[in-house]
Amino acid sequence: MKNILVVDDEKLLVKGLKRSLEQEGYYILTAHDGEEAITIAENEKIDLIVLDIMLPKKSGLEVCREIRKGSEIPIIMLTAKGEDVDKIVGLEIGADDYMTKPFNTRELIARIKAVFRRSAKGKQQEQSAEIIKIDDLEINVPKRQVRYQGQELELTAKEFDVLHLLAQNPGRVFTRDNLLQSVWGPEYYGDLRTVDVHVRRLREKIEEDARHPQYVITKWGVGYYFKEYRK
Repeated sequence: MKNILVVDDEKLLVKGLKRSLEQEGYYILTAHDGEEAITIAENEKIDLIVLDIMLPKKSGLEVCREIRKGSEIPIIMLTAKGEDVDKIVGLEIGADDYMTKPFNTRELIARIKAVFRRSAKGKQQEQSAEIIKIDDLEINVPKRQVRYQGQELELTAKEFDVLHLLAQNPGRVFTRDNLLQSVWGPEYYGDLRTVDVHVRRLREKIEEDARHPQYVITKWGVGYYFKEYRK
């Protein structure tokens, strides 16, 4: 049984989601403010979090940021605003998906199941025991670690997946849709800007000068590719 934490200050919404998700066979924990959500996430085994952006005490973005410091628990963010800035910021700090209120509960359940399917698939696919070294950049695939000039970098799960995919295929141009399908999966409902956000954040971490990247390079009007190197 998967444990899902539902965080929203709308108690009737939480009650309805709890009932619907329990009918799907999930065990549901609930919280109504950001501080309570962080406490539960730190002390309970949580497999996925449904997290509203607008929360008392700590916002959903703050909660997501705190959780991402030490965990890769999948997070689906909810926003009543429908503003692109909230969606993009949420994805930047490590959210896996988002939905805009009001939403259809069946669609949320479908997205939850899609996240769990991607997670299970990822665990089943054993990473090859290899270390990719290009100049000052080192990608330890089995440990999912990245070092630049000997210093370990903190990458989100999706940032690592994007980097790994590109680095495994030096010189090959991936369109934004290619990357979205390969990294986020065919069930992902987000838009192509998600890719641009993650590439920008990735460059800020692995490049000496993110404005003039040497590793992850833009093919204008097409997508992105990794610099060619000898394997």
